[in-house]
Amino acid sequence: MKTKRAIVTALAAASGYMVVSLLRRRPQVDFTGKVVLITGGSRGLGLALAREFGAHGATIAICARDQSELDRARTDLTARGIRSHVCVCDITRPEQVRSMAEEVSTILGPIDVLVNNAGIIKVGPFAEMDTEDFERAMNVMFWGPLYAVQAVLPSMRERRHGRIVNITSIGGKVAMPHLLPYCCAKFAAVALSEGLRTELGPEGISVTTIVPGLLRTGSHLNVELTGEHAAEYAWFAAGATTPLVSISASRAARSIVRAAARGECEKILSVPADLLARFHGIVPGLSGELMRGINRLLPAAGTHSRDSRTGYEVERGINSTVWKMMTIMGRRAAASLNELRGPRLIRSAGA
Repeated sequence: MKTKRAIVTALAAASGYMVVSLLRRRPQVDFTGKVVLITGGSRGLGLALAREFGAHGATIAICARDQSELDRARTDLTARGIRSHVCVCDITRPEQVRSMAEEVSTILGPIDVLVNNAGIIKVGPFAEMDTEDFERAMNVMFWGPLYAVQAVLPSMRERRHGRIVNITSIGGKVAMPHLLPYCCAKFAAVALSEGLRTELGPEGISVTTIVPGLLRTGSHLNVELTGEHAAEYAWFAAGATTPLVSISASRAARSIVRAAARGECEKILSVPADLLARFHGIVPGLSGELMRGINRLLPAAGTHSRDSRTGYEVERGINSTVWKMMTIMGRRAAASLNELRGPRLIRSAGA
């Protein structure tokens, strides 16, 4: 009996290995000449993705709400020899999303790759959050991607070809304390992405779910904070800028573009995020206890003002040399990826 069980196990393992090998050998898409639309592409990970897709020969379209940010991003891409087009668009407005997709298709050609990247983060305890915080998160990170998919899908279906890349989060796999609106929206985005892959695959459209952990993009400066602003910012910024737990935006962008080219189902970025997702899947109860332990270490809810402040505002009030040294890589990322506020230029193409 033991011998038969061992043989069955070995055959199952071998079959699994063969399937994985075959999937990995699927022909990759060459992005040369392809049109890639990236939402939230003016800064942070979106800009890093625009650079990486552009380095592979793609023509880039990026959208965001801020014209000055878009202009700086376009200058950066042009300096790198990347053909690009920028659109001012609020992705929570379906009519604006449809108009943007039509504009890009008219000027650059049919959209071959859609990257749903736009996002917002509000940090603070649940007791300091309002219903509007959850609504805003869902509007940007669930409804926005859905509107974008609906806008590009008719053309992709007609051509029976296309790539959709949804940037979700480890927060869409494991609910993180003090990030509940963000996590709720990302859980919904993961479900949307996985469901789309199942239904659109037979039509020649590949959907890839990207699950990043902590990334050094400089976006910690633009998070919204509620509750104890300085304390909330301290833990979030430290995690988002420390090399041991976060990865660089350029490294993340390379992994994402490779996953899109291969048409992978899911790509979890960073070892800590991968381990956490696996751990939660195997022992969710123990994972929940771990999150409860982390929550005890975070700032407690109290009688604080619910007024929000940005990370940038809090950062300006910190004069600690130790803090500056700890977060230096985060500030460098912010300077390189257009995350700084005000009329500051991002670094040159050689950065």
